[in-house]
Amino acid sequence: MKANHDEVKKYLAMVKGQIEGITRMVDDDRYCIDISHQLLASIAILKKINDKVLKAHLESCVREALTEEGTKKIEEIFDLMNRINQT
Repeated sequence: MKANHDEVKKYLAMVKGQIEGITRMVDDDRYCIDISHQLLASIAILKKINDKVLKAHLESCVREALTEEGTKKIEEIFDLMNRINQT
């Protein structure tokens, strides 16, 4: 992975903490809207992490692939983008 490992791990740890907090909220039978807000916050961080990973991939692997492997890496990105759009 070409993305900044420390930065990605920092955000993943943040999401992990949020998920643990959401689990406690569910256990405590907290208000659904409050739980939903926390879920959306976690999703936003995961999307931010994904953006960083994909940006690094485009800047390194895909750039190299344009001269080495042709369109294989580009097809991988399109496939991934299609999967993201389905969620």
